[in-house]
Amino acid sequence: MTSYDFYQNTYRGSAIPEEEWPGYEARAAAQLARYKRIYQVNTSRPRSGDMAVCAMAEAFYSFDRLANGEGGPIQSAYIGSVSVSYGGLAGQSLDLSPRGREKELYRCVSQYLDIYRGCG
Repeated sequence: MTSYDFYQNTYRGSAIPEEEWPGYEARAAAQLARYKRIYQVNTSRPRSGDMAVCAMAEAFYSFDRLANGEGGPIQSAYIGSVSVSYGGLAGQSLDLSPRGREKELYRCVSQYLDIYRGCG
């Protein structure tokens, strides 16, 4: 299990609120376990697996926010009664299809781990 302390202080993440971390960490850890079952996965540095979990947790968090219309650039804002709307181009340019999500998760994990198909 990758701790929220590791996420904040070593990975230097700030996107995921602490109270939401356990759920996103669990999803990312499960995704990493899946990759380890179907690919050859090698760690090149200490704690690189934890770094990969953090990157994928942030990806899952972003997917959820964009799917709910909460993420992306601010599309409109009102100062008077403080209203803000998210969405626009980021949601349109990011592929939220299952295949697009899979590609992004693979990209996240491959930043920190050596991952490939075949014999090692």
